[in-house]
Amino acid sequence: MKAQLLDHPGFPLRLADIPAPKPGPGEILIEVHACGVCRTDLHIADGELAAPHYPIIPGHEIVGRVVEGGSRFSVGDRVGVPWLGKTCGACRFCLSGRENLCDSPLFTGHGIHGGYAEFVVANEDYCFPIPEFYSDAEAAPLLCAGLIGYRALHSAGDAEKIGLYGFGAAAHIASQVASHEGRRIYAFTRAGDSAAQDFARSLGAVWAGSSGDAPPDELDAAIIFAPAGELVPEALSRISKGGTVVCGGIHMSDIPRFPYSILWGERSIRSVANLTRKDGEEFMRIAPLAGVKTEVTTFPLEFANLALDRLRSGRIRGAAVLVTAACS
Repeated sequence: MKAQLLDHPGFPLRLADIPAPKPGPGEILIEVHACGVCRTDLHIADGELAAPHYPIIPGHEIVGRVVEGGSRFSVGDRVGVPWLGKTCGACRFCLSGRENLCDSPLFTGHGIHGGYAEFVVANEDYCFPIPEFYSDAEAAPLLCAGLIGYRALHSAGDAEKIGLYGFGAAAHIASQVASHEGRRIYAFTRAGDSAAQDFARSLGAVWAGSSGDAPPDELDAAIIFAPAGELVPEALSRISKGGTVVCGGIHMSDIPRFPYSILWGERSIRSVANLTRKDGEEFMRIAPLAGVKTEVTTFPLEFANLALDRLRSGRIRGAAVLVTAACS
């Protein structure tokens, strides 16, 4: 099969012909149709998030068809494979319903090979059926950008006025869910990025501006999807007393010092880590009901490096998705 291999962080991916994987107990073999290009993939490729071993096949927003089934899925079923690839099931976090914090997890495209390939093996207990509402490419971003956006949104509690910092793949999905729930979205983008601001307004944002701009209203909460630590005190200064700043990324640059006065008033800062299978089951049910539409730019598998470069430079509207010849 063809696969994109990351041999060393900081180097381009290498397209190679390698043997297709074989499923073990509890696993299924999936023919990959589409795989989203996530910012976490970029962090892994650039060495900001080290993989446990190299070479590794990146990719954790995978949509495909089962070609060798297990007990949960049959041959021909369309499934999605998310970032959370496996948990221990025995640590205090797993036993308390917080498997996203598992002490010994495996992550797709990080510790186990991912979907930048024509075939992938996945633990079937961590896969999800894909709603027929979506094409293969449209569904791919739901598997991480959608799930993390969903978890981050609900980590903000019942906030009505929510600021989204960084209007990329996750924010463009979360904003639609938030609007469906009757919340008001304020979008913050890179300075001067009028295209992203227009995009945010088209998806229901009531206001859009640059990350350093003051919104017209005090916010109840803010979610930071951009991996920029300097946005934390900026967001804190925009939320009301009792509000929450949610950091939605797996990697972020250092947070600078800030005065206690912008934290006081029972404001809080929290992070969102990974996802649970319950998140996935809920979100795959809610997304089509909320009318969530993903905007994607597709690239052939062979052009994975180009897709990463476009994402790195902020030249992707919505989400980037790699597709194979099997994609429909």
